[in-house]
Amino acid sequence: MQSQTMTPPTDRESKIWPVIRVSSGNFLEMYDFMVFGYYASAIGNAFFPNGNPFLSLMLSLMTFGAGFLMRPLGAIVLGAYTDRHGRRAGLILTLGLMSIGIISIACMPGYKTIGPLAPLLVLIGRLLQGFSAGMELGGVSVYLSEIATPGHKGFYVSWQSASQQVAVMFAALVGVILHSSLPQQKIMLWGWRIPLLLGCAILPFLYRLRRSLQETGEFAARKRRPSTSEILRSLTANWRIVLIGTMMVTMTTVSFYMITAYTPTFGSSVLHLANLDSLIVTLCVGLSGDVMAGRCALILETAHRRTLAVFHLWQLQRCHGRFPHRDHAPQCADHRVCACL
Repeated sequence: MQSQTMTPPTDRESKIWPVIRVSSGNFLEMYDFMVFGYYASAIGNAFFPNGNPFLSLMLSLMTFGAGFLMRPLGAIVLGAYTDRHGRRAGLILTLGLMSIGIISIACMPGYKTIGPLAPLLVLIGRLLQGFSAGMELGGVSVYLSEIATPGHKGFYVSWQSASQQVAVMFAALVGVILHSSLPQQKIMLWGWRIPLLLGCAILPFLYRLRRSLQETGEFAARKRRPSTSEILRSLTANWRIVLIGTMMVTMTTVSFYMITAYTPTFGSSVLHLANLDSLIVTLCVGLSGDVMAGRCALILETAHRRTLAVFHLWQLQRCHGRFPHRDHAPQCADHRVCACL
């Protein structure tokens, strides 16, 4: 029995490069978001100068947050495109849109050069990045789920989150090196562009990785592809599930960006730490996320299953007037819950 459920080593090894290829674009998306958050003060000084550093910072952070407003729209539009034309085509498209966004911000002249057009174009670039990110996270998760070996979907999909943590650490490490090499004045003037230009430099490599992706066997086996109208009708019919899922992920998303993207700004503006010290703290946060993510996921999953089991047992007690014994579990409607206990 055990030999039938084990995955051959050659099969597992053949999945390594597809996981790396598909996670690479997710790495860039998160890296770009982190860099913008890390250098929000410098970006505000370049594109929103008005003599008030606090107002410039707030305008920069609002531009950062504007990208999140486009994520639901990107999830709907690009998600429908991916369901229609394939996982590979959708992931290549999102990488292209992300590339336009990061290049537009990295190479955009400042407010002193082109005036109000600069912040407007930066905002458009952020909206485009948020639009692409709306499908990137879900698209990567779906692709990893569909190429996963039997019984290992959770492990494969977890690399989507792992690539984000690597991006957090890499962006923080680049910041540590940058602040160790350049004075703060030069970083505020032009040094903040270096991490963004580094992201632009690796775009051809990431694009080549994405182009080498193969379509998932599960999607290729589908004989019928849903139309955009069918996808929208399904979304409307299941709006409660979509809403609940959105509410569940909101807390973790806000917390994640609060302790990663906002940490350097909070450290320098509120705690009055040196920028180098703030980035070192952020690097440690990203490292702790990678180390603890697996352990916390296991603990939370166990707690979640136990909670559901208790809830189902309570329902059975209400229906039968007693808790069913596990030896009689197959006779119960929810025998799987009893067997777990």
